[in-house]
Amino acid sequence: MTRTKIFFLATLLLLLTASALRAQHVRTAKLTEAEIEEVRENAIFPDLRVKAYTKFVEERAGGIKALTGRPKSAQRVLKLDSSLQDLTALMDELDSNLDQYSDRHSDIRKSLKTLTESTPRWLNILRSLPGESGFDLARKEAIESGEELADQANRLLKEQTEYFATHKDEKDQERGDPALQAEPK
Repeated sequence: MTRTKIFFLATLLLLLTASALRAQHVRTAKLTEAEIEEVRENAIFPDLRVKAYTKFVEERAGGIKALTGRPKSAQRVLKLDSSLQDLTALMDELDSNLDQYSDRHSDIRKSLKTLTESTPRWLNILRSLPGESGFDLARKEAIESGEELADQANRLLKEQTEYFATHKDEKDQERGDPALQAEPK
């Protein structure tokens, strides 16, 4: 074998191993059947999809807030830990969607405005949650994920506002999916 082939195979093996290790640690959000259906229905409408995810995160954050008033117990700790991990996975999924829509210059300014108004509320819920050893790590990860989501949403809203101010003809258009673009007349 030539050195090039060996290098190629070694690089490929390294990438596959890294992907497998990363996949083991990625947690996906638990969505109800109705939520899954809503995400599917809005798959080609980025603004509506971001709004749906924002609604789901809002509901999860509200559930966490409701759990904080309950008396301390082992069951409460387990429920909070699970809820915090689910919230983190959901925020990470929303963050990934924002990356995709940003790359395509999808006009999601309306949903970004709602998202940027909501993230501080979610972060306040997470920060006001008293740390307990049973869910402290999940709480810290949720806060980090929420901060990253807030930063990205604010940055993206600013970028989109500037972009669509100079590209007025592209407002409300979808790019990246040829089936959605208007046919020339």
